Amino acid sequence: MRGVAAACALAAAVGLAAAHPAAAAKPPQVVTLTARRFEYDPPVVTVKVGEPVVFEITALDHNHGFNLPAFGVRADLKQGKPTRVTFVPDRVGVFAFHCDVFCGEHHEDMTGTLQVVE
Repeated sequence: MRGVAAACALAAAVGLAAAHPAAAAKPPQVVTLTARRFEYDPPVVTVKVGEPVVFEITALDHNHGFNLPAFGVRADLKQGKPTRVTFVPDRVGVFAFHCDVFCGEHHEDMTGTLQVVE
């Protein structure tokens, strides 16, 4: 009887995935970033268009901000606490992100680049 129940559960899962493509979608790409005066590491991140992305960002030395205006993504970064930001890039291109919480004399230099590819 267990084999029949397992087969039914598998058939239901396959049917659900077919009815809801998001259920069968790839897991998000997790990008680990650190933020510190006055840089993000890594400074350049490459992701694929249409695939979910999770930025996991940790501010190492100070509270910072993360702003990716081209995709309406914004987060406050509290020192020592990882912050997760999820989004799906919907177009190909090169886009800037930056700190938008003043963090010192070279704050305006705290930028990075998101490359979205096919």
